[in-house]
Amino acid sequence: MAGTSQTAPEDRGGDDVPDLATEAFVAHRNLLFTVAYEMLGSAADAEDVLQETWLRWAGVDLGEVRDQRAYLVRITTRQALGRLRTLGRRKESYVGPWLPEPLLTAPDVAEDVELADSVSMAMLLVLETLQPTERAVFVLREVFDLAYDEIAEAVGKSPAAVRQIAHRARAHVAARRPRGVVSPAETRGALEAFQRAVETGDLQRLFDLLAPDVVLLGDGGGVVRAALEPIVGAEQVADVLGRISAAMSLHPAQVNGHPALVFRANGAVEGVMAVRIDDGLITGLYAVRNPEKLSRVERETALRR
Repeated sequence: MAGTSQTAPEDRGGDDVPDLATEAFVAHRNLLFTVAYEMLGSAADAEDVLQETWLRWAGVDLGEVRDQRAYLVRITTRQALGRLRTLGRRKESYVGPWLPEPLLTAPDVAEDVELADSVSMAMLLVLETLQPTERAVFVLREVFDLAYDEIAEAVGKSPAAVRQIAHRARAHVAARRPRGVVSPAETRGALEAFQRAVETGDLQRLFDLLAPDVVLLGDGGGVVRAALEPIVGAEQVADVLGRISAAMSLHPAQVNGHPALVFRANGAVEGVMAVRIDDGLITGLYAVRNPEKLSRVERETALRR
């Protein structure tokens, strides 16, 4: 049995032959990270959850485990639920709007349409409006397609209760998610036009791309300068964007499975901007500038279902 001083194993090479517990954990690590990240919206907290999952998994009698994947997902979900409730209290004192931690993702994430949709900034913000158990049930059922009895074990509810929670969560999300399916090509095209308009100061082109009631959310976390309230309206948003572009350069990237823009100043990452598109117009802009949330923009994060 492992002591609590052990650290969670990473994917690694070399000649060491891992024990069965380590082998199973490493095999499912990307899946477990994705579960935790979708529940928390924070890569740093997801990594902490994986550490806690490993400590519990290392002490399990594998002879008693019928399905290692399901067992690991159950541990991860329980740990993430506890942390989600703590984060909820922490967010109440957060300075300005809170946005999910952006992840630079590989092309294969975008190719999995359901996964890409589930980790988009817009969807993660919708998931923030769910209660912790509702969020866990929605993620495990709608994204990872777990059976109701498996979810029931993970969240400590009966299968009948989980069905009701899933129905309620689906209706809640459906009422708030983007209205139509937007292809990566459409998003990329809108972002390219948006980038050109911002860089050239073409206000008319910018107004043509922005919905009249577009909302810009900026997350500086009280660490760097950012608007403390949502900025609403095409004219107000365009004014802010003009000031940002004068100080930074914009670079296309694949963030959370979707095209996005990375802001750089003197070569250093200063922020990430993702968009929400409805009916061909940009209705939401999400600018993450909190430096504590930008470490995952320099290297790709592997996500799996």
